[in-house]
Amino acid sequence: MRAKEGKIMAKQDFLKDGLYTKEQYEGLLVSSDLEQGCYNIGVQLDENTVLVVDHSSDTEVRQKILNWSAQIEDIKEQYNVDTNLQNYTR
Repeated sequence: MRAKEGKIMAKQDFLKDGLYTKEQYEGLLVSSDLEQGCYNIGVQLDENTVLVVDHSSDTEVRQKILNWSAQIEDIKEQYNVDTNLQNYTR
């Protein structure tokens, strides 16, 4: 299930097909997609929704994570997201 970039989807759907899921940085989710042989990268907009921002092969995933981690707050601001998720401490 290669999620379409720019699509807002349920967090459950974003995570459901991946055997590997990790939150590298607060608000940035990475989920493996075995069917397509790639990783889906998304920004968590709230507790239940994710904005798909990119896809990556296993050789590029680290670089893409670093790139997107710097943009999390800007993306959340664009979508008028309250950046204070209750399950995190700063």
